[in-house]
Amino acid sequence: MFAAVGLGAFVLALLGLVVVRVYDDQLIRQTESELITQGVVVAELYRSRLRERVEPGYGLMALSPGPSVPIAGSSLRPIFPSLRASDEVLPPVEAPPPRSILPAEPRAREAAEPLSALLQEVNRSTLAGIRVVDLQGVVVASSASESDLGATLIGRQEVQEALRGEYRAVLRMRLSFSGDAPLASASRDNVVRVLVVLPVREGERIWGAVVLSRTPMTLAKAVYADRWNLTAIGLVLLGVVTLMSLAGAALVVRPVRALVRQTRDIATGAPEGFAPISHPVVRELAELSESLAGMATALRDRNQYIRSFAANVSHEFKTPLAAIQGAVELLRDSAEGMSAAQRERFLSNIDADARRLTRLVQRLLELARADSLVARPSRTPVAPVLEALAARGRAEGLAVEVGPLPPGVVLNLPAEVLEDLLWQLITNAAQHGGEGVRVRLEAEGGSEGGRVVVRDDGRGISEANRARVFDAFFTTARERGGTGLGLTIAQSMLRAFGARLELLPAEGRGAAFAVVEGTSWNSGATSGAPIR
Repeated sequence: MFAAVGLGAFVLALLGLVVVRVYDDQLIRQTESELITQGVVVAELYRSRLRERVEPGYGLMALSPGPSVPIAGSSLRPIFPSLRASDEVLPPVEAPPPRSILPAEPRAREAAEPLSALLQEVNRSTLAGIRVVDLQGVVVASSASESDLGATLIGRQEVQEALRGEYRAVLRMRLSFSGDAPLASASRDNVVRVLVVLPVREGERIWGAVVLSRTPMTLAKAVYADRWNLTAIGLVLLGVVTLMSLAGAALVVRPVRALVRQTRDIATGAPEGFAPISHPVVRELAELSESLAGMATALRDRNQYIRSFAANVSHEFKTPLAAIQGAVELLRDSAEGMSAAQRERFLSNIDADARRLTRLVQRLLELARADSLVARPSRTPVAPVLEALAARGRAEGLAVEVGPLPPGVVLNLPAEVLEDLLWQLITNAAQHGGEGVRVRLEAEGGSEGGRVVVRDDGRGISEANRARVFDAFFTTARERGGTGLGLTIAQSMLRAFGARLELLPAEGRGAAFAVVEGTSWNSGATSGAPIR
C-alpha cells in the first residue's frame, strides 16, 4: 500500500515535470510553426515575382537538398518544427542591422519592392518580424521601417546556411527586455526570440532567403490565457485526489486503530488480543496483526508453562526437602534413644533424598541447555549410529538389536544429539519395560529425510499415562530415582532442529517412540505434546 502511494507520488511528480517541459517545448514549436507558415507564403510571393525578371541560371547553386521532408507516395514536402526549450540560446543581434557595402541586387530589389507594405500589415496582426534578403544577404523587403532596406544580414550564421539551401531555426536572446509584464497584456514577456530562416529556392538554385522572428508565448501567459479550463481541470483533479486520500486514510487508519485496540487487549489479557484483526486490507498491517497475535499467544503459553513448571519444580523439591527436614528433626530430638539400625535408616533416607535433589538439579540444567540449544546444520547417516548404540547396549547387558535398514537413511541432526536421544529411549525402555525387555532399533526413509523408531516388548504404557508421558516431572519410577524430565529434555533438543519425538500407537506388547523430522511423517501416531 505505502509502496503504491510512494510510486504514485513519484509518477505524478514525474508526469508534472514532463508536462511542463513538453508544454514549454510546444509553445516554442507553435511559434516556429507559425513562422514557417508565414515564411513559406512570403518566399513563394517573392519567388513568383522574381521569376518574371531573371533568366535561367540566376542565383547561387544549392549545397543542401532542401528544408522539406518528402513523404513517400505523395507530393507533400512538409517542414516540421524542430526547436526545443532546452536548445542553446544564441546571443542577441545588433539592431538595426549594419548597412551593406554592396548594393542590393537590382532585380531582387525590384521584385521585393511591393512586399514591404504587405509585410508591415502582416506584422501589425502577427507581431512577427519579417525580412527578405537577396542572394548576397542584403535586405530587400522588411516589415520594419524603410531604414532596414539595404542593411545586411550576411554576418548571421543562420542566414549563411539558408543561402546554401538549408532551413534554420534558432533561439536568440532578445536585444532588450523590459521585465515582467502584466499577464493580461499583449507582451509575451519572454527573454528569447524564435528565428526562422527559409531559403527561397528555384530548383537547384537559391534566389535569397526569408528571415522571420517572433517572441514565443511564456508558460505563465499561456496558463493565464487558459486559466478557466485549467481551473476546472484542477478542481476535478483536487476532488479525485481528495477522494483517494480519504479512501487511503480509511484503508490505513481503520486497521491501525484496530491494531491499537489489539495491543491494549493484549496488555489487559483480553481474549480479543490473541486473534488477528479481521479484513485489514493492507497486507503489511495484516502481517503485523498476525505477528502480534502469535507473539501474545506464545507469551501467554510461555507464562502458563513457567507457572506450571515452577509449581512442579516446587513440588518436586518440596517432597525430598520435607523428608530431609523431618529426618533431621527426628535425629536431633531422638538420636540418643535410637538404635544404630534406626539412625542408619534415617541417614540413608536423607542421603537418598539429597541424591534425588542432585539428580533433579542436573536434569533441570540439562533442560535449560536444551531449551537454549542453537541448531547447527548437520546430516547424519543413521545406520552407523544405530549399530554403535546396539553394541553399547549389549556391552551393558541390555538386549538391543537393529532391524533391517533401508540404504542411505539420513537425519538432519548432529550425530551426538541423535545418539544421546536414542540412548535415553533405550535406557527408558530398560527401566520401565520390566525384566528381560528387548529393544529394537528401526529406521525408515532415505537420503531426503526419515525417522528412527525405538520399540520394546515390555509392559508398555497404559492409556491413562499415554497423554502425560511428555509432561515435565511425570514419572512412574520415582522410587527408582526417576525425575520425569528425560522425554521433556529430548523434545526440547529436537525442537531446536525442527524435529520432534512421537509416541506411536500401541501394537501388541511394549511401547514405541519415533524421532521424526519436521512434519513430513504422519503415521497416525499419538504425538507428544510440544514443550511450551
